[in-house]
Amino acid sequence: MCQKHIIFFSVACLYVTWCAIGNRNASMRHNLFVPNKMPYAKGKNRPDVPCILCAIVEKNDKVERLEVHRTERFTISLNLYPYSPGHLLIFPNRHIVDVRELNQEEVQELHELQCLCFEALTCAYQPRGFNVGYNMGDASGASIPHYHLHVVPRYPRELGFMDVIGGARIIIEDPNATQEKLVQIFEELTI
Repeated sequence: MCQKHIIFFSVACLYVTWCAIGNRNASMRHNLFVPNKMPYAKGKNRPDVPCILCAIVEKNDKVERLEVHRTERFTISLNLYPYSPGHLLIFPNRHIVDVRELNQEEVQELHELQCLCFEALTCAYQPRGFNVGYNMGDASGASIPHYHLHVVPRYPRELGFMDVIGGARIIIEDPNATQEKLVQIFEELTI
């Protein structure tokens, strides 16, 4: 085990122990979530489906669904490997790979849904900013060949010790808890 992994695991174990016996509720132990996307990005550990996002749209049991909102044309889901709590993906329900394949109505609805995501995330987390973007094509770093827009809430002083030393990000909220919170907010905002 290399030095940075030893440091990472030592700090992670100390944190879990502190949560279990310290001033925090023992249930906090479940909120240490260190995503490891590299095998997934390389095509390993993926569900056996032609397209993961299409499988989410189809409600296929082979994929983990973290959907928070759906319209006739689009689905909004949490990213299984979030950059920060509340990291959302907006994607068309029909399979396309390039933003230029969207028709005018879809372009307009995509913008409206992006603004809805800003509202929902602001209600849930009060971020100080957002990153919005998409990757098209293998060379861009796209790991899913289905067009999707990332909406990433940003917070002050995000880069921390674990990011730099451990080569990992600590997400202090389980994605399932995030999903539960955001589903309710999206329902309230779209009534």
